[in-house]
Amino acid sequence: MQTIIIKLDSRKMENPDLDIRYTMPERIEKITSGRIADNGYDYITNYELGIWLATENAHEMFPAVTEIIRNDSNLKSAEVYISDMENAELNECKKVYP
Repeated sequence: MQTIIIKLDSRKMENPDLDIRYTMPERIEKITSGRIADNGYDYITNYELGIWLATENAHEMFPAVTEIIRNDSNLKSAEVYISDMENAELNECKKVYP
């Protein structure tokens, strides 16, 4: 499995409802028919949240994540990172969006 991380900055969100750590992965998993799955979350800093996702091919699947972000006004400041590694940390990933 490979890694996709969505980094959210609550200071830049219109509605910083951190239940997004549960609802966003569920939404992505449903839209991608399970090709991207929830792999947990962690606080990167006091105001930044990372949502980890697992997929067979991060390079192929990250555009589906960015499309969801583009269509959600509360996520306009989100960043997306990917790695070929399983359970990669943020510093092991490459930023692919924006």
